[in-house]
Amino acid sequence: MAGPNDNQDTAAPGIAPATSASPYAWYGLFILFLVYVLNFIDRQIITILAPDIKADLGLDDADIGFLYGTAFAVFYALFGIPLGRLADSWHRVRLLTVGLAIWSAMTAVSGFAKNGLTLGLARMGVGIGEATASPSAYSLISDMFPKRMRGTALAIYSAGLYFGGGISLMIGGFIVAGWNNAYPGGGPLGLVGWQAAFLAVGVPGLLLAAWVATMREPVRGLVDGLPTPPSTEPFRGFFQELFAVIPPFTMIAAAQRGAAAFAVNIGALVLLGLIAAGMIALTGATLQWLCIAIGYYAVFSWASSLRARDKATFALIWGSPAFLCTILGYGCVAFLSYATTAFGPTYAAQVLGEDTAKIGFWIGGFGALGGFLGVILGGRMSDWLRARSESGRIMVIAFGLITPVIPVILAYTTANDPNSDADFIRFTVFASLGNMFASSALGAAAATTQDLVMPRMRGTATATFFLATTLFGLALGPYLAGQMSVISGSLSTGVLSILVIVPVGLTLLFFAWRMVPLAERTVVERARAAGEPV
Repeated sequence: MAGPNDNQDTAAPGIAPATSASPYAWYGLFILFLVYVLNFIDRQIITILAPDIKADLGLDDADIGFLYGTAFAVFYALFGIPLGRLADSWHRVRLLTVGLAIWSAMTAVSGFAKNGLTLGLARMGVGIGEATASPSAYSLISDMFPKRMRGTALAIYSAGLYFGGGISLMIGGFIVAGWNNAYPGGGPLGLVGWQAAFLAVGVPGLLLAAWVATMREPVRGLVDGLPTPPSTEPFRGFFQELFAVIPPFTMIAAAQRGAAAFAVNIGALVLLGLIAAGMIALTGATLQWLCIAIGYYAVFSWASSLRARDKATFALIWGSPAFLCTILGYGCVAFLSYATTAFGPTYAAQVLGEDTAKIGFWIGGFGALGGFLGVILGGRMSDWLRARSESGRIMVIAFGLITPVIPVILAYTTANDPNSDADFIRFTVFASLGNMFASSALGAAAATTQDLVMPRMRGTATATFFLATTLFGLALGPYLAGQMSVISGSLSTGVLSILVIVPVGLTLLFFAWRMVPLAERTVVERARAAGEPV
């Protein structure tokens, strides 16, 4: 029987895979960690600002779910596809520098929003900029750290998610409280507290971008003994992917592949349009379901185009049931995690009656600590289990799906006690535990996706991984929780309703657990069979 490390014999002749990481690799990982911290500060700060935004702009929980989730997620996911391809062929450090500058600027622009539409457009811009981050970072980390350390390294990078999310609540809470106390009627430029908070976290990203630009670009695949030469036409694939994923160019790309491909593409568009129309009639949420339909249609178009243009990449990603079950299984973890994260501060404010600064400090602080511990311990555990079982990392993903259930129930059934802080303490403790358990799955899922593809495909694999976390987890989880809150009149009911995703995720992860070992052992063989010149 093949062992868990047998696929290392696929290294190029005379080039042994690395067994340790250099000091510069750890330095680079630290910078990438800071980038991801800022990534999630800019992404998550809207959750602590939500009560003020709702009051000032006349929005409800479903609108906040859209702004936090769908408006960001669809554009993050769609542009992540061509940008992931660019990360596979161009200078990843330069790509990350440009993206960081864009999303920081768009976060600052969010501070000048005067209605839900303009804030939604700014959030879409943040999503486009942030789409550069993880494809670039995952690919860089995978070329700086050997396979045996990759789960830990990716978990350390991913810890920035929880530091950023927690810090965003602290910063947002203190700025809103301080600004509104100092300027009750609005401060300079007429800005109120939540607008000032967007500006305060957006501008520093431009300085960090200058630091990122100084990083060295590692040789692709060298750490695995599979050095890959630079692409001679790095932007060709990017524009191919851009036209394959952005409507209406998707129809032109389909027509170029023939009448049958064009008919299938139009059929998919019509079907998704009908489903969206039905959901709009049911919920009244036009932008939500229009964005979802466009996103899903674009992904279908892209995958169809990829199959025709890059058979090997398609075979190892979309043609791999092991890969798909892994990313969709983790997408269920994201569905649960994003929904609870989106409405935690709102629950503490509206149901428990706590003030913004207190919510930001305690929920943000404990959330950051819990998320950090969960993702680091989960990453370490995934590497330890992977050394003993080829399906070890899948078990960690399943752990991250099951264990948050009870803490989430206990947190979101907490009732207001006007005579004591016990209610807020209970909510904070259990919400943080749920966050910690869910975060343990991320490093394991990320490392698995990287191990199931060839080195040149890592950026594209990461972009596909984030399709599951964003177009499924982020675009649907928070919105559905918010919509159920509006329908039921209870935020508790809204959040707890998303627990229905757990058995779906467990089913997907069971199949991943069965299929990943063989899929990982046969990466090179399957790539060669699909035409890869290995």
